[in-house]
Amino acid sequence: MSLDADVRLRLGALDLDVRIAAPDGALVAVLGPNGAGKTTLLRALAGLVGLHGGRVSVDGEVWDDVDGGLHVATERRSIGYVFQDHLLFPHLSVLENVAFGLRARGTGRDESRRRALGWLDRVGLADRAGDRPRALSGGQAQRVALARALVAEPRLLLLDEPLAALDASTRLEVRADLRRHLAEVAGIRVLVTHDPLDAIVLAERLVVIEDGRVTHDGGVAEITARPRSPYVARLVGVNLWRGRADRGRVTLSGGGHLVLADPLDGEVAVLAHPRAVSLHAEHPEGSPRNVWPVRVDGVEPTGDRVRVHLVGPPDVTAEITTAALAELGLDPGREVWASVKATELDAEIL
Repeated sequence: MSLDADVRLRLGALDLDVRIAAPDGALVAVLGPNGAGKTTLLRALAGLVGLHGGRVSVDGEVWDDVDGGLHVATERRSIGYVFQDHLLFPHLSVLENVAFGLRARGTGRDESRRRALGWLDRVGLADRAGDRPRALSGGQAQRVALARALVAEPRLLLLDEPLAALDASTRLEVRADLRRHLAEVAGIRVLVTHDPLDAIVLAERLVVIEDGRVTHDGGVAEITARPRSPYVARLVGVNLWRGRADRGRVTLSGGGHLVLADPLDGEVAVLAHPRAVSLHAEHPEGSPRNVWPVRVDGVEPTGDRVRVHLVGPPDVTAEITTAALAELGLDPGREVWASVKATELDAEIL
């Protein structure tokens, strides 16, 4: 099985132009900020919105071809769709909800119920088959939605923020279940999420969409090691700046300067881990070649440390201990000095 999609469409202010391809067995996570076009991409793959240009094929079977005037209706596509808010039918039992897709495709009542019950057993909800959706918890409803999407053995499974509506404790449990079930099914799986942890845990490949365009497409390790945009850098927790280097001195596009350990020239991307950034109440003495004044914009706990977001230029995020936070008195608005050694900066010519 394979997915080859060239999706081009305009919807309101959104101008979407995305190419996505995936081999059999792939689980691709699509990330991006709100309004980037993630859900619209899924709806286009499902045939729920029409293309203005491009082509979609699965296993060589063409579902959309604008130039050829072809559009296969949603009900004729071998897809499963897990919606963010589940969209279970409130008047049907859990069993009837799961069997609905099979019945709609012409499968007989007994066979549909047998296969639906089998999937409910796989997701641990066979004992709730006769219940209505309103009797289920959020995690249980999500499992029913997954079973309904998978019971017809779709060639393409689309999951739109499947964990977003769950609380933190339920999310952890359902994510583990989702990972196990997705590993057991064939076909191509496309997961839309705004949570980088969901993407990293569940997917082997990430596609990042910003303003309707793909800005990243690659393996998890590749993208987390070399983010190409500030949005992705924030997702994976690193500082990313762009600018022009002249023998190692970088004039940043957002204001400010940095000095590199290597005498690079040209347009560069500069990365620094937040742990490499030090904060000081006074201008520091000693070896740092990069020192600049900053103002505390916010503080975010992360395990046994805290991340401090600071406004420059350049803006920067530092990761420090709770003891250092208390010692420096880093309340929002506090002015301090940031420093990072040139050897802690990782630069790449663009």
